[in-house]
Amino acid sequence: MCNDDEHAARSIGRRGLFVTGAAAALTLGSVSFASAAPRSSDEQTEVVRGTLPPGAPDFVYLPVEVPRGVREIHVSYTYERPVMPPGTVGNALDIGIFDERGTELGGAGFRGWSGGARTEFFIRADDATPGYIPGPVRAGTWNIALGPYTVAPQGLAYEITVTLRYGAAEKTPRAVYPPERAKGRGRAWYRGDCHIHSWHSDGRRTPAEIAALARAAGLDFINSSEHNTHSAHAHWADQAGDDLLILLGEEVTTRNGHVVALGTDPGTFVDWRYRARDNRFGHCVREIRRAGGLVVPAHPHATCIGCNWKFGFGEADAVEVWNGAYTPDDEVSLAHWDSTLVAAARSGRRWIPAMGSSDAHRHPDPIGTPQTVVLADALSREAILDAIRAGRSYVAESRAVSVSLSATGARGQHAGIGERLRVDAGDLVTVRLDVAGTPDCTARIVTDQGVLHTATIPASGTGTVEWRTTAQYASYVRAEVRHAPVVPVLPGPPAAFTNPIFLGK
Repeated sequence: MCNDDEHAARSIGRRGLFVTGAAAALTLGSVSFASAAPRSSDEQTEVVRGTLPPGAPDFVYLPVEVPRGVREIHVSYTYERPVMPPGTVGNALDIGIFDERGTELGGAGFRGWSGGARTEFFIRADDATPGYIPGPVRAGTWNIALGPYTVAPQGLAYEITVTLRYGAAEKTPRAVYPPERAKGRGRAWYRGDCHIHSWHSDGRRTPAEIAALARAAGLDFINSSEHNTHSAHAHWADQAGDDLLILLGEEVTTRNGHVVALGTDPGTFVDWRYRARDNRFGHCVREIRRAGGLVVPAHPHATCIGCNWKFGFGEADAVEVWNGAYTPDDEVSLAHWDSTLVAAARSGRRWIPAMGSSDAHRHPDPIGTPQTVVLADALSREAILDAIRAGRSYVAESRAVSVSLSATGARGQHAGIGERLRVDAGDLVTVRLDVAGTPDCTARIVTDQGVLHTATIPASGTGTVEWRTTAQYASYVRAEVRHAPVVPVLPGPPAAFTNPIFLGK
C-alpha cells in the first residue's frame, strides 16, 4: 500500500485537463500495480487521497494500470461531508468505472456506475455489484470515474481504495433478456410505469420485488430505467411473464436534466457525460433511436440540482409531465406541455404526447402511481412504443381510474385520444368524457383557450360529461379529472389527464 505523501502528488497539482467533445474532464496521476501477478491467492491494494476544488470539472478520471492475471477489481471510496449553512452546497461525489477500452464518449469501455448510491463495488468475469457489468478484468489502463456533483467552498477531500485480486477468472454467463411480447388482450388499453429504479442504481428494491409490486398495481408493462447504467437489463428475464411485459432502457442523468431512454434494445448503454452547452444531446438521441427506443425527458421542471431540463423538446418523442407524487413542479410541467400543444396546433407541426410515471425508488414509493394507460394493438414492445409515440394514452393515478375521451362530428366522424377529428371549422363537435374511479372529483375540458367546461363527478366516482364546440373555437380538446384543491390558489392534484384530440382538417 502506498503512503499519503506518494499519492498527494496525484491531486490537483498534477491534473491534466482535457475536453472529449463533451464536458471538460480532469485526469489524475495513474495508480500502478506490479506488472507480474503474485500467487493466485494474493491481492494488492493501493490508496489514493486528494482534494477537488470548487468548480472542479464534471468528471474526474483516476487511471489504474491493471496487470495480467487479475480476476477481480474492487473499489471503495469515502469523502468529507461537512455540514454547510443553509443556501451553501455541500459535497456529493458520484463514482463509476471504465475498462481498458477507454473513456471515449459512447464508447465500449463503460463497465458501470453507481452514482452516489454505493461506497464500494467489484467487477469480475462471473459477477459484479448491481450497477456494474460482469466480464473479464483485462490488462490495461482502467479509469475510475468520479463525478463531483457538488463541491463545498473548502473543497472535496476524498480517499479511494483499489484492490486487485489475482487468480483464474470464472466464465462470464450469457446474458438472458426478457421477451419483447406478452400474451395481452389484442387491441386494448394497457397500463404501464416507465420510470422505476431498482438496486441497480439508487433504488432499494430488487427486480423481483418491483415485478411483484407492478402486478399488484395492475400494470401490464414496466420499463427498466436505472441512472446511467444498463446493468439491470440481464436481470429482468425471470420476472417477465404472459401478464407482464418488461421493457429495457436507462435514465440518462446529465448535469442539465434527465431523459428516459424507453424500450431500447437489450444491452444498450447511453452516455450521459455532457451538458446542453456541449452540443452532444443529438448524439444521445440518435443512439436511443438506433436502439429502437423513445426519447422521454423526465420531470422537466424538477427543482433538484441538475434535474431541470435544458436541452429543449425538439427531439422528444414524449415528455414525462407527471412524476411520482404530484407536486407544484408537475403542475408547471403540465402547463408548459399544454403550451406546446397550442404551438403545434398553430403551426401544424408535430406535437409531443404526455406521460406519467412513478419514479419509484424504495418503500414507501408506490409503483404505478401514476401510470400511463395506452391503446395498443398488442402487449408487445413495438406496439406499446407505437402507442406512446402516437399519444394514444392518458395518465391515471392508479388502476382504479379509467377515462375515455372522444369527439364526434355532425356527420358521424369519430376520433379518440391522440387522434384528429377531421371536420370543417364551423361544424358542430360533441366531446364526451366518461370516467370511473374518481369520486368527488371535478372534470375539466381544456382547449387551446384554457379550461372551457367543468363538471362535478358524482360521489360514486363514475360519470359522463358532454360538451359541444367547433374546430374554429377549439383547435384541440383534452380532459383533466382533478381532486379538490390542496392549496387554495392552485387546482387540485389530478386523478387523471388525457392527451389531446385535435379538431379540424
